[in-house]
Amino acid sequence: MARRGHRPSQAPGNRPRFWGRHAVLAALANPERQVRKLWGTREALANLDLPPVLPITYADVADLGRLVPSDAPHQGMVIEVDPLDDLWLGEVLERGADDRRPIVILDQVTDPHNVGAVLRSAAAFDALAIVTQDRHAPPESGALAKAASGALEIVPWVRVVNLARAMEEIAEAGYWRVGLTGHTQTPLNEALGSGRIALVLGAEGEGMRQNTAAHCDVLARLPISPRVESLNVSNAAAIALYAVATQG
Repeated sequence: MARRGHRPSQAPGNRPRFWGRHAVLAALANPERQVRKLWGTREALANLDLPPVLPITYADVADLGRLVPSDAPHQGMVIEVDPLDDLWLGEVLERGADDRRPIVILDQVTDPHNVGAVLRSAAAFDALAIVTQDRHAPPESGALAKAASGALEIVPWVRVVNLARAMEEIAEAGYWRVGLTGHTQTPLNEALGSGRIALVLGAEGEGMRQNTAAHCDVLARLPISPRVESLNVSNAAAIALYAVATQG
């Protein structure tokens, strides 16, 4: 079986910091996550069952505000973490070999808020994983973890070097690759079919690259009003995941 690729421990100055109750508690509950330090108000940390070996610094709200970007809603707690180890695509596909959970493929979606929101929708609709390129996707960060609202810790995120090659591997595993675009007349409900689905979404503005679209089995559009040119990629992902979940 393919194994996780190990990421070297990062220097303290380069480790991401997460903030907000959902992101922090999900990271603390994830056995795969190495949490290096926790800061929090006594009130926010009062009822938490924290590991005895975890370094904890009690701080007031103003001090916590200096640990995170300006106006970040830290809700009284901030943690410093190591990024999760890399996952191999083959490992994830093998794990999902006996179920019908969808995969979400993001083509050069670089905004951390969008990727975090897609992770949250993927968790809500029980997706098997999201797949992105390694170089054209955001790193783990506080903004991404906050937008994901805990989903960063529970949805496998596979980073690949070559997205087209990964899409070929996904097809070989039995997935029907549906690319979402406004440049087709085929509605999503007619494109889904009855098999396992991999949803492919491109970045806002540019959309899917031509080579990515060429590696889809079908291109489909969401039935939105002509008064709106397009949807935010995270909104489109949520609607498409709902469509997959209800296709019967």
